[in-house]
Amino acid sequence: MLCAARGVEREAWLTAFEEIATTSAGSLATARERAQRQADDIGTGYRIAGENDERPWPLSPVPLMIGEREWQGIADGIVQRADLMEAILQDIYGEGKLVSGGRIPAALVTGSPFFLRPMQHLTPPGGYQLQFFAADLCRDPTGEWRVLADHLRAGTGSGYALENRLAIARMLGGLQSRLNISRHAPFFAALRDGIAALCNRSDPRIGLLTAGRYNQSYAEQAHLARYLGFLLVEGADLSVLDDTVYVRTIAGMKRIDALLRRLDPRMLDPLTFDSKSTIGVPGLIDAMAMGNVVLSNAPRSGALEAPAFSAYLPALALRMTGQDLKLPNIATWWCGDEDVRDHVERELDRMLIGPAFGVAPLGLPDGKAVLGSSLSDDQRELLLADLARRPQDYVGQEIVHLSTMPVANGDGLVARPFTLRVFAARGPEGEWSVLPGGFARIGDNPDPRAVLMGEGSWSADVCVHCAEPVDPMSLLPAPGSVRLRRNPGTLPSRVADNMFWLGRYLERGEALLTVIRVLLGNSISADTGAALAPATLQHLVDLITGAGAAMPPPSLDRNALVEFARAALEGEGDAQSVRAINRLARTIGDGSRERLAADMVRLLEAPFPQKGGLLDRAGSLQRRYAALAGLSAEHMARTDAWAFHDLGRRVERAQEIAHMARIFLAAEPTHDDLLTLLDLADSQISYRQRYMSGVARAPAIDLIVCDPGNPRGLAFQIAAINAHLAALPVLSDDGIAEPQQAKGQAIAAKLSVARAERVDAALLGELEQELGRLSDAISRRYFLQGAEPLRAEGLTLA
Repeated sequence: MLCAARGVEREAWLTAFEEIATTSAGSLATARERAQRQADDIGTGYRIAGENDERPWPLSPVPLMIGEREWQGIADGIVQRADLMEAILQDIYGEGKLVSGGRIPAALVTGSPFFLRPMQHLTPPGGYQLQFFAADLCRDPTGEWRVLADHLRAGTGSGYALENRLAIARMLGGLQSRLNISRHAPFFAALRDGIAALCNRSDPRIGLLTAGRYNQSYAEQAHLARYLGFLLVEGADLSVLDDTVYVRTIAGMKRIDALLRRLDPRMLDPLTFDSKSTIGVPGLIDAMAMGNVVLSNAPRSGALEAPAFSAYLPALALRMTGQDLKLPNIATWWCGDEDVRDHVERELDRMLIGPAFGVAPLGLPDGKAVLGSSLSDDQRELLLADLARRPQDYVGQEIVHLSTMPVANGDGLVARPFTLRVFAARGPEGEWSVLPGGFARIGDNPDPRAVLMGEGSWSADVCVHCAEPVDPMSLLPAPGSVRLRRNPGTLPSRVADNMFWLGRYLERGEALLTVIRVLLGNSISADTGAALAPATLQHLVDLITGAGAAMPPPSLDRNALVEFARAALEGEGDAQSVRAINRLARTIGDGSRERLAADMVRLLEAPFPQKGGLLDRAGSLQRRYAALAGLSAEHMARTDAWAFHDLGRRVERAQEIAHMARIFLAAEPTHDDLLTLLDLADSQISYRQRYMSGVARAPAIDLIVCDPGNPRGLAFQIAAINAHLAALPVLSDDGIAEPQQAKGQAIAAKLSVARAERVDAALLGELEQELGRLSDAISRRYFLQGAEPLRAEGLTLA
């Protein structure tokens, strides 16, 4: 592409490389590192199916340059194609004239797994089937753009295009003004305003419906929801009542007017489609049928994604629009027609053979398209046999050769094939807006045949450069029109639940780590063996085993305790070791990235320490916990999300303090017991500053349990818990304490009259149990899920 460029196109490429050289000291390797760092800072990532961990989004520093005239041709073709898809969907789910008139075979529609019979004759709000459309394009060596695939169910990728643009704009700041690069904001404004225009309220609440954190593009969805100002919701967050959709929030049930869905349509509603779906919303389709919720796109839109449909699109375009396709398909033959099947069999070695409806047929076990010429004798025999049995399951397609673009490889450039995903969104007046650029996927394999590129190994920003300056539009309102607000908006119950338990797990891991470090650092000496009395060591062992972190050691000698501590720190399996608790915290962090700072997400995702001795690794983890606590205390805005995170920390710390003190007070504590308890409560310095004499029972217990001024003490945690509960939303205005508030106040009252001399294991046991019941009450009140009654007393619907 670069070598073929002439005139303005060539100047644009040269300008791009000048910017790359200027910002990266002439090193392409440095440019590649900088681009990747920007993508990582934004938090861009993706997941491979079957993997638990996200991978960093691979971004090339070299953008794809396209001139405005060439781009206008692409945009016109995309709009034509989107209108054609809308018309076909209206027909096959309505009057069915295309089938009855013989324009398309009935089996092409009714035989497709994407055709959803319950959606027939159902008119979605606004009457449109599509509010969003995406297509994968390729450019052949002659320069002609062609369509490889259409995406109508859930066109993933617009968020990645946005993230690519943000990263490249940070890296190549001068490119925008020098080349008048078209902006992305008008497209996203059209998408947002177009969905809002179909709702029944002037200020609608819109959500982005995701399958959850294990979805391959969850990071993109979280970023897109933040940018558009949509709530990021899962099926479990939503409920349908009286054909109206509500999101469960900490302030009750709040109405949802529209959903930009990233969920497979067959999973949307177990009452209408797949009854086994656990990620959908029962009754959602009924709510749509009543016009109470907009689903973008309408669930039935996926019927046209089947590759078999591509065989009929050229003729349908000519009949229904009076024009040929401006962006032609790659040539496709559906084998459901006998004559076509014979042609495909004859030309097998010069074709690509793939599934007709996206489902793997027996002749293609892995479900992917293959080059006919690459088949072994056994594979060919298997394919031809199944093609004879079920020809309707197969399509033949021409083998497409892709043009290439420059990619940084070390300190040099190499040519690699690419595809381009382009997006269109319907605006508030029903008009289509095309995202100027989309994003490019680049193959690692220099072979230009599309089938060998696969999904691509790199992505690139796509810059549409113009002759005249472009309007500097942004989704942000003008400074003078910004309405001040200090509330970030609705907090779904699931998010509050996640933040609460993230706080609990981080505090639990830190408390367990403290016990392990005390056991390793203060109880074992390399020269003299145990430095603490056996009874005190046994208390530490009991704390660890009681937490389920490790099995009891066979003895209290040095080697046994070291292995015991190692298991509690790094144990796998069912043990609640520090490693296991870290994994739980990371899981929650993955699902709440839209609420957490990037630094906090990186700390949660950091690998478990491997270097150094056991005590060194424990120290490394302790510093990580301290950093996480500092970020949440000093960098999180004091929103309801932070309140639940801190509330979780306080509840967990209060339970841990009560539990530790109970263990050490089960019998009359020794000097070693009291010193160790002060260590575990991180109160040694406070004690020494307050008392000049040696450690004694009453002063130590007063500091750890009764003193509301000790931030590591029990009384301080109870006060903080009650302050949070008093500030969080309530469901009634009668002024009477809700159950969670009443339980918190009762614990505070019991503790306020306690005297250090009389605090014993029995009282601490009662407090520990009451704190557990308080946690349950908080969950019942705020974390509305599953079978929770939707009309609970006082529950607000808004």
